[in-house]
Amino acid sequence: MTDSIIDERRWWSKAILVGGVVAICCVLVGSLGVRIGLWPYGTGFTFLTGGAVLAVIGLFLGIIAYAVCLRKGLRAERSGILIGILLSAVILAQLGVQYAAVTTVPAIHNISTDTIDPPAFNKLVAIREAEGANPLVYDAELLAEQQQVAYPKVKTLISAEPTKVLFTQAMVVLEDLGLEIVNEDTAAGMIEATATTFWFGFKDDVVVRIRSTANGSLIDVRSVSRVGQSDLGANAKRIRAILNGLESKHQD
Repeated sequence: MTDSIIDERRWWSKAILVGGVVAICCVLVGSLGVRIGLWPYGTGFTFLTGGAVLAVIGLFLGIIAYAVCLRKGLRAERSGILIGILLSAVILAQLGVQYAAVTTVPAIHNISTDTIDPPAFNKLVAIREAEGANPLVYDAELLAEQQQVAYPKVKTLISAEPTKVLFTQAMVVLEDLGLEIVNEDTAAGMIEATATTFWFGFKDDVVVRIRSTANGSLIDVRSVSRVGQSDLGANAKRIRAILNGLESKHQD
């Protein structure tokens, strides 16, 4: 009778633990599956949604179960429940960060330091069209004001350095940031590159344009996501990282 009662008490503890493990596996498998090309983004998001639902259930029931353990003095079940709660909380915390980003930045994914004459892509145009990516047209009337309000530091970099020096430095900065160089045109002062996120393997395309002036050079950077409406601020952050990298080289 006692053994039966113990087993009956423990099944929900194990279920909460297993639920947390399955939830985090759904998130990891879904995102990495997209990253290595096993399935499309839609399937990956289905895994993510499933993991999120399990995490919500696991956290809710886990807290109740742990309270029951404390009330009834059950000790053996607590560790499994706590692990399940922790795994669920990790998933929900990460999703909460993403949600916070969505609500605090505009739902745009095409960012440029020059909103009047944004740098144009060349070789990446065909690659994006073949994938059915977001259009590259920069609608200044729609995007410029939103961008300038949300990302006031995303602006043209003015340098006293000659274009050839900046071109070499820009190549180094892009490679240091982990971007894949797709095209380098010294004569045009243009570099095209692609950034790929670790989770889900989202691709954002970048073009750096360097033009000479009477007193030095102007550096403009544009970053555009291939998929999705909102970039969660990633493109603006990337542009600032590139510009900061170039500025730091001037100080060396």
